Amino acid sequence: MARGKHRRPRTNPLTRHVVAAGTGTAALALPLLSATTASAAAPAQAPAVAQAAPQSAPSAAKAKTVAYTTKKGDSLYGIADRYDAQGGWRQLYKDNRKAVGDNPRLIHPGLDLKVRATKTGTASKTADKASAPAKKSAVAHATPASVKSYPDNLDGWIRNALDIMAQNGIPGSYDGIYRNVMRESSGNPAAINNWDSNAVAGTPSKGLLQVIDPTFAAYHVPGTVYDPFDPVANITAACNYAAARYGSIDNVNGPY
Repeated sequence: MARGKHRRPRTNPLTRHVVAAGTGTAALALPLLSATTASAAAPAQAPAVAQAAPQSAPSAAKAKTVAYTTKKGDSLYGIADRYDAQGGWRQLYKDNRKAVGDNPRLIHPGLDLKVRATKTGTASKTADKASAPAKKSAVAHATPASVKSYPDNLDGWIRNALDIMAQNGIPGSYDGIYRNVMRESSGNPAAINNWDSNAVAGTPSKGLLQVIDPTFAAYHVPGTVYDPFDPVANITAACNYAAARYGSIDNVNGPY
């Protein structure tokens, strides 16, 4: 079936020329660059907090690089949170990309990482373990997310995507995603359509939910790999597009 033009976002007039310039991803990436600036209010209270002000500045100044060996269940987010790493998990990934590889979601045990630690008491593995009981209540909510893992199969990809979608307010259900994946690619993340009108136009449909590059660029979900063949990135981008166009991937029952 020719199912090409329906995947071009109508409400978001994005052409291949625009996508090539990278404007789609730039706009979506902006929220990731925000940083808290609450310390900027300190000067207004300078007389009263003369001794408190130095405490906020040294946290960044005293950051030191520590070695960390990954364990089963580790994630870059969890490691960055544990050490209060400068730049968060994205900077941690950037600093260790050679060791981690191209997929920041796939963290193998035994990787030697360098962490820009700022949190007091995390300069060594021993100190980190010693401080864990005292911080138990503070990290109670972060722990499940940091150790959660998914099987490397269609079931795992869908469940991983659903968790990311929930964090980003993107609607969709397991059944809705599964139904459309099986229709579009039969569950093959490497599927590519080289014969329809999209392919003729130079933008073949790719991946589990057969997304063309302009649509992937416009609806890519921050925090996922920028690769239309990555299963989780493909599912989340397609569901993000379906939400904007149809209200939810659950409302899609044919070529879209």
